Amino acid sequence: MLNQKINNFFDQLKLNKLNFLKTKFNLDEKNNIICYRILKYDPTRDERPWVQVFFLNNNEHLPMLLDTLFYIKDNKDPSLSFRRSCREGICGSCAMNINGVNNLACTYKVDEHISYIKSFVNIYPLPHMLIVKDLIINMKHFYNQYKSINPFLIKKYNILSNIGYRNTLNVQILVSRPTIENIQTKKDRKLLDGLYECILCACCSTSCPSYWWSSNKYLGPAVLLQSYRWLIDSRDEDFKNRILFLDDIYKLHRCHTILNCIRCCPKKLSPATAIANIKQIINICSI
Repeated sequence: MLNQKINNFFDQLKLNKLNFLKTKFNLDEKNNIICYRILKYDPTRDERPWVQVFFLNNNEHLPMLLDTLFYIKDNKDPSLSFRRSCREGICGSCAMNINGVNNLACTYKVDEHISYIKSFVNIYPLPHMLIVKDLIINMKHFYNQYKSINPFLIKKYNILSNIGYRNTLNVQILVSRPTIENIQTKKDRKLLDGLYECILCACCSTSCPSYWWSSNKYLGPAVLLQSYRWLIDSRDEDFKNRILFLDDIYKLHRCHTILNCIRCCPKKLSPATAIANIKQIINICSI
């Protein structure tokens, strides 16, 4: 009986200790200090990246990570560089790797991700991308891939040419413009839900191992999600050319359904589902 009471006592003590370690930080306590580890790198000055550590008290800590980065830049390190714009999770400019997961700094609530056992925040730029400075990456290649899919409605118009020869060559080209708006039913519009919300933050693409290995050929989850958005738009009239462009062993079929893109998307979208639907459409068209 005594041994059982002793065992129960230590079991309860161990449980209380684990519960304390998992307890979220109480911001009312003055002694709580949060450690921020931020990658610093200036290609024009540094030979290699390095991590700078900042310790912030409760009165210096702000709810959103982006606000905390502003505080660090204004009061600790004026040389810290990062992108930001809307501060509302709409523009996607402040995408970065936070504690190993790609996310938006403006919507990242630090209080929900730290505890007494994990009182630190690791902040790095999006992985496997060229670093411009600190947390700023070069997005040129990503945007060029987005441009390649023609992310706009393509309509077929009648073109009439009138060429007259007098003293000089006179060329007139007449294009028939639409007289009404592009009508779309509510049912067709509903198909675009879960697609048009993409903000092109590149969180999903830079978390995809297939994109790490073949970013020069593989379009990546974000661009393929946008491709599917224009592919199923009932107002678009370039379905055939879009399919022919995507039907490639590298552009599309490098996706191995690792599903990192779903886990880290800040808008809770599913690029993997869009990619699977594109593959299914291509299989149907090839029959």
